[in-house]
Amino acid sequence: MKIASLQALPKDKIIHFFVQHWGSTEMVISTGIYNCSQLEGYACFNDQQEVMGLITYIIRHQECEIISLDSVEEGKGIGTRLVQEVEHLALTKDCRIMTLITTNDHLHALKFYQKRGYYLTELYPNAVEKARQYKPEIPYFSEDGIPIRDEIKLQKILIGEI
Repeated sequence: MKIASLQALPKDKIIHFFVQHWGSTEMVISTGIYNCSQLEGYACFNDQQEVMGLITYIIRHQECEIISLDSVEEGKGIGTRLVQEVEHLALTKDCRIMTLITTNDHLHALKFYQKRGYYLTELYPNAVEKARQYKPEIPYFSEDGIPIRDEIKLQKILIGEI
């Protein structure tokens, strides 16, 4: 597994990844509207130079917010490695808090982040309905049939070395 900064990758490769996995490069969440292809982040590659995972983030003062995280293959440590890379960088930038927002239906993300020291801090009821006003292609139901309607903020306090 190789990790590289998104700034070192061809922009079209990043755009293709987001369109393939999210339908577009835009992410609409309570903290803002982001063009993920323009954010800082990291990608994980296999030996064939295929993108196996990608993470984007923004830093505000002493807070680092994960905007997107995708892993092509579950259970291989790709997501964990990418999150650790951002957490390490955040510490070097004097960040003390990591945050992210996910939706109520994303049970896998809720488990993933809590196993890595993140905890639930805020609930934004019906936030996805507001996001649909800008990005109407956001589905109403998950593949599991769960209504997609609320956003949940998770947080982790960074202390010392990672």
